Amino acid sequence: MNTDIENLFKDKVLGHPAGLFILFFTEMWERFSFYGMRILLVLFLTAPILSDNPGWEWPREHALALIGTYASLLYLTPIIGGWIADKITGYRMAVVLGCIIMTLGHASMALETTASFYLGLALLVIGTGFFKPNITSIISEMYKGKESKKDGAYTIFYMGVNAGAFFGMMLCGYLAENYGWSWGFGLAGIFMFLGMLQFLLAKNLFGSVGAKPTKIHEVEIPQNINEERPELRNDQAEEAPIKLNPFTMFDKILVVLSSVGGLLYLFNDPLEKIGGTSLVPFEVGGLSGTNFVVLTALFLFLILLITRIVRYLPVVRDRIIAVSIFGLLTVFFFSFFEQSLGSMTLFARDYTDRTLVGDSAMIFKIVDALLTTVPLIIITWVIYLLFKKTFTRIGASNIVLAIAFIGVWGLVLYRLYDKFSQEGNEVDATWFGILNSFFIITLAPLFSRWWESKYNPSAGMKYGIGLILLGLGFAVLSYGASDIPSGAMTASVSMIFLILAYLLHTMGELCISPVGLSYLSKLVPARMIGFMFGVWYLAIAVGQKAANTMGGMIDKISAEYSLGTFFLIFALIPIGVGVIAMILNPILKKLMHGIR
Repeated sequence: MNTDIENLFKDKVLGHPAGLFILFFTEMWERFSFYGMRILLVLFLTAPILSDNPGWEWPREHALALIGTYASLLYLTPIIGGWIADKITGYRMAVVLGCIIMTLGHASMALETTASFYLGLALLVIGTGFFKPNITSIISEMYKGKESKKDGAYTIFYMGVNAGAFFGMMLCGYLAENYGWSWGFGLAGIFMFLGMLQFLLAKNLFGSVGAKPTKIHEVEIPQNINEERPELRNDQAEEAPIKLNPFTMFDKILVVLSSVGGLLYLFNDPLEKIGGTSLVPFEVGGLSGTNFVVLTALFLFLILLITRIVRYLPVVRDRIIAVSIFGLLTVFFFSFFEQSLGSMTLFARDYTDRTLVGDSAMIFKIVDALLTTVPLIIITWVIYLLFKKTFTRIGASNIVLAIAFIGVWGLVLYRLYDKFSQEGNEVDATWFGILNSFFIITLAPLFSRWWESKYNPSAGMKYGIGLILLGLGFAVLSYGASDIPSGAMTASVSMIFLILAYLLHTMGELCISPVGLSYLSKLVPARMIGFMFGVWYLAIAVGQKAANTMGGMIDKISAEYSLGTFFLIFALIPIGVGVIAMILNPILKKLMHGIR
């Protein structure tokens, strides 16, 4: 057993190693900056030029096309970032590099010029590529040999993700909507920088975990692919030849062609819609150049996937097939779930009654104060527990973390003072975005206990339940929007429908997102884990682009049919896919060969 892993488990916080909570807070600050900025994008791009808080006044379809490409690239660059960490930098250094680059990206966006805006998006894409796959890879390495605790660890980690999203959307959204977009973009960068310092100063806690890789390769059973003689291990491992599954020239050609095709589509889609210029100005069999390119890229990728899978040894092959199926289900899930930062944010701004007066306003202010302060109190308590265990070893990291949280507390209290000093209340459109994160923070412990109990459902059932809950959330929105006439650009739907939708979506997310990472870490060969985390995010990238492409149809569908019909489509498809996932459950269990 790795002594560094054993040492990590000696200092426990809430039953898990203290190092998990260092990663928890690092991810929290990264998500603070990411979601704090991202929820502003669609509002900034579509806000009128002539207003108290002027934006760029883009059509909704154009804004969502750009956001879709940006979101997809955020999940594509981790493939490269994971590979670089596996081969060159190690996971920890990759995380630090990612944080620095993202900090520069947020600073650039705060300038609000056209050039700095696009530069900022580019830097965020690159930085995320280094950060995203590698911080989860550190967790996988930390829990090597302790597989039974991984589901709980990833669920706790996912609470950090959503704590950051919660406070990022709340505080960046508040500053941007009330004081100017630059304030929101800039605040995101400040906390990204503090998150980087906190992680960097805690390096002594991790020992060799996540450090720069060595040329000595550990061989594990049965995870390694195409092992000729698995009995040769430990002292013999260095001398034993290991037959791998290298990329053939044909594989490399398919990788290049599918990558070029996919990237061409991602860049051409917003360019064609926003600028009226196409990089692929042709048609093939009635298909536009854009659609032909993306379909060809997907077809080539499927060929690559199938031809590589058949070359694995049987057990590993089956497990990678299972991962591929989970990846496909993940595409469907995020294609619909990510409406939260697109069409659902627009629904909150344009179609939801956000004005409160009298007793309703006061009740909301009290509820808002509780929603804000209770999670912050809980997280502050976790910080206290972390300090008790680690201050003597990583005091500087603890101090930076404390400074960051003092800043958050200051902003939260100022926001609450401002809200309570107003006679009435208009709920910020960005406020609804925090509901997903709040529900995750409150519900994640319950789901974590469920996954660790004897009633823990199998993987296929988790995916099925998650997709069905997602569909039911959109069914609620469809019902709430049923009285909005065709083509209406504004309405006053009760906010209760949006709140219920976020609750159901969150419950669905808890069934899929954190456990999906856990299953990936269990099923994938250990020495490929960083790269495969990147491939996993490829599925999410496809879902992100699909989400914003479909969300961009909100005006067309609502004009021709109704807004209720728009959300009804988003209800029926996830429910149908969820039922299919449940039907496939016995097959998936067989493919996983005993992994739960």
